[in-house]
Amino acid sequence: MNEKAVTLRNDHIRQTVKVVAAYISNNSLPAAELPSLIFGIYSALSGLRQGGASEAPMVEKPTPAQIHKSITHDALISFIDGKPYKTLKRHLTGNGMTVAQYRERYGLPRDYPTVAISYSQQRSTLAKSFGLGSQRRETTAKATITVGAEAPKKRGRKTT
Repeated sequence: MNEKAVTLRNDHIRQTVKVVAAYISNNSLPAAELPSLIFGIYSALSGLRQGGASEAPMVEKPTPAQIHKSITHDALISFIDGKPYKTLKRHLTGNGMTVAQYRERYGLPRDYPTVAISYSQQRSTLAKSFGLGSQRRETTAKATITVGAEAPKKRGRKTT
């Protein structure tokens, strides 16, 4: 091995030791898992140094039938863990993805919903009961009424 390769290897080892020491000082780890942790960190650092960052693992894209079955009235079935969710946004954020990345990763159409139908209807009903969405109509009606009315008299200082 040439001197540059030895120096680079030693640098990887030093960095691996620092990362492993920091991880172990803050987390409990069984002794049997320590070698795999060290190897994983070392290989990750070596891959980053060589410019070959590890790519995301290839995910099997669902069929159109599976996509259709994942949309139910009460929930959306996640392709990440197979669990039902009313909204996917928080679940995706917890997994470090955006809605666009999720759709791209699993080959979903752009109109794939992120909120269950029943939950969306429930929230819509609640918003309408609070009067949301009707404010714009009321302000335009008031504006047409006040256009024809006289401007109020300006109040000045009272003089005695």
